[in-house]
Amino acid sequence: MNLELPTPSTNEPPQQKFSLPVDSENKSTVFKIHSIAKPHMLAFHLSWFSFFACFVSSFAAAPLVPIIRDNLNLTATDIGNAGVASVSGAVFARIAMGTACDLVGPRLASASLILLTSPAVYCTSIINSATSFLLVRFFTGFSIATFVSTQFWMSSMFSTTVVGRANGFSGGWGNLGGGATQLIMPLVFSLIQDNIGSTKFTAWRIAFFIPALLQSLTAFSILIFGQDLPDGNFHGLKKSGEKAKDEFSKVLYHGVLNYRGWILALTYGYCFGVELTVDNIIAEYFYDKFNLKLHTAGIIAASFGLANAFSRPGGGLISDLMAKRFGMRGRLWCLWICQTLAGVFCVILGLVGSLSVSIVVMIIFSVFVQAACGMTFGIVPFVSRRSLGVISGMAGGGGNVGAVITQLIFFKGSRFSKERGITLMGAMIIICTLPLFLIYFPQWGGMLFGPSSFKNVSEEDYYLSEWNSKEREKGSHHGSLKFADNSRSERGGKLNISTRPSEDTTPPQNV
Repeated sequence: MNLELPTPSTNEPPQQKFSLPVDSENKSTVFKIHSIAKPHMLAFHLSWFSFFACFVSSFAAAPLVPIIRDNLNLTATDIGNAGVASVSGAVFARIAMGTACDLVGPRLASASLILLTSPAVYCTSIINSATSFLLVRFFTGFSIATFVSTQFWMSSMFSTTVVGRANGFSGGWGNLGGGATQLIMPLVFSLIQDNIGSTKFTAWRIAFFIPALLQSLTAFSILIFGQDLPDGNFHGLKKSGEKAKDEFSKVLYHGVLNYRGWILALTYGYCFGVELTVDNIIAEYFYDKFNLKLHTAGIIAASFGLANAFSRPGGGLISDLMAKRFGMRGRLWCLWICQTLAGVFCVILGLVGSLSVSIVVMIIFSVFVQAACGMTFGIVPFVSRRSLGVISGMAGGGGNVGAVITQLIFFKGSRFSKERGITLMGAMIIICTLPLFLIYFPQWGGMLFGPSSFKNVSEEDYYLSEWNSKEREKGSHHGSLKFADNSRSERGGKLNISTRPSEDTTPPQNV
């Protein structure tokens, strides 16, 4: 069958010119990290920095817990509940954010959430009880749902061959906020206490104005300088007819029914979910176990989150390199190996008793668990073209669910010591990573089996199955056709690009 992509009409506007080389969807085929070229690299820098600011805000309380708990008379249970609250709010927010990105675009979706949650950060300065502490951490935690818009934005701006590293760098540098806040907040606290002469119970309250202001400013930057897609913003493209208007119910339907999204949500719960958990407990863990000073514990804890500067981006880069050689199967295998090793080192971290050995093991553990996060979002963009935001939201929400469950089971109250909880968390990582063996793409294969020879399913068959005949008659599927053609890179090795889809091709309905 001779299959061809739809040819552009002579009435269409002239092809846009971009600073970077692009594919048929105008997505950049290169990733130049030092560039701010519009719209691709500018979107990258806006996305990671706004996510960074939200991470700083969400975990700003963690390094100051020893001071806050004395001021508010918090118990271990109160602190544990607040830790759970800080990551539970984003569970549904991430799913909602994914759908919002599909419908209104990442620019408006992310800026709106940032502005809605920044008042909670300001209000942290006036809390006076365990309940109010829990509430501000809960509502501030909603902001890290901007991770979903970050990954959606990068998947919309960068081609299949570099999407892993684009997602890895944006997510990783954003996650740096979890480590940076371990340094920033104790430093700001000390400066306020020493230079202004405030008491320690006043200084920590004033300190929260810094992350709150930073978060607010990033939202306005996105609104002013950001752009949803290479060709423009969602609103303008839909108004001009260049982008088809989609239905919420169908976008949600095709996302929720794709089992691959649910498996990635589970496995992401035990890489990113574990990272969130460690961000909440690690400073207090070193402070109490080794009788360290607050600032020293903060520096050690910061090294865990700061590994995101290279570990998560490295995971995305490795995912892309494995795909170039081994296709999607390479992406799946490297994710399973990396995340399993993360589980092993997490188990070891809970067993060692020396400060120096604990620091070394924690850093190795952080590299593997964060690289696994980057590798996960090297796979997510290929699960669905039509419901990319929903799948991203499901996976991202899964990360928060994992954090909630892990903290409720192992770090709430005094049921387990922190050391025992860390060891058991490592075992959970290893077990919950095994379902990756069940992910199978008929056009590319899975970890144990190659592509389907029985159905001979192509990339076009897979992505067009999300559109019915009436929608294809309207031309709503053209974006999926282009993405299917570009995703041939996931075959690995020497690509076969001899066949392309026609508009009247009838895809199988279940793939």
